[in-house]
Amino acid sequence: MIKNKITIEDTFAEAFPMKASRLIITAHNSSWAIKAAESFTGFATSVIACGCEAGIEKILSFRETPDGRPGVSILVFSMSSKELAKQILNRAGQCVMTSPTSSLFSGNDGDIKIELGKSLRYFGDGYQISKIVNGKRFWRIPVMDGEFLCEEFAYQQPAIGGGNFLIIGKNIDGVLKAAENAVNQIKKIKNIILPFPGGIVRSGSKVGSKYKSLIASTNFDYCPTLRGMVKVKISENAGCVLEIVIDGLEKKDIEKAMKVGINTILHSGNKDILAISAGNYGGKLGPYLFNLLKIVK
Repeated sequence: MIKNKITIEDTFAEAFPMKASRLIITAHNSSWAIKAAESFTGFATSVIACGCEAGIEKILSFRETPDGRPGVSILVFSMSSKELAKQILNRAGQCVMTSPTSSLFSGNDGDIKIELGKSLRYFGDGYQISKIVNGKRFWRIPVMDGEFLCEEFAYQQPAIGGGNFLIIGKNIDGVLKAAENAVNQIKKIKNIILPFPGGIVRSGSKVGSKYKSLIASTNFDYCPTLRGMVKVKISENAGCVLEIVIDGLEKKDIEKAMKVGINTILHSGNKDILAISAGNYGGKLGPYLFNLLKIVK
């Protein structure tokens, strides 16, 4: 398919099941809520080495938070329940409890509980107290600026990781601008995050490597500098490829994000963009397949 002189390749993005949780961080003002959220979601780009994938879902007004203060909604994804719980507890203790004026709440429900205040309360050294409000327990932990208020549990829910599309273009200036524009529009969508820096990744990967110790390595099919050394999947005039990776709570959330991002590029008038493709592993890695042609239609 060709739209506005940009080729949409007849291929699919391949995604896989994950576990996820939504957390709400509030603070005295929006700036400090964002600082705590950015610290929590730091080093959380890929489960390959980070243990989880996390990002800011939405900036919240005081009308949208449990305690009536400015806040941030974040989503955290991992491959296993054990790792998800570990990452959430460690990051909550080191990145949210330490941040001035912060409080921490669950942003979703589920049957599987993840310890938050139940474990963090011990930092109070016996001076912590709790209160039950509307059937949920909250812990008040004494800290030097007052109290750290933390809900007793977060909750796990099913999710999907690895939705993606590739932006193929003539040069870094054009491709980066297209990716940035797409990210700006995708970020308006609920129930998804873009875990990589600025929502964009240049080091697209494939499963496996010539080195036995690596579980993933560079996706050389889309590396322009390897043209002539391997059979790349990009045209002669392609000089740059960037990828946007999307994690979402449901398949429809990722489909919507992909459609918005791709259409943003198709209607941008960016003459440096040559094609839109997607990363997959032949359907062998995950059960969720996102066909580009169907999504664009």
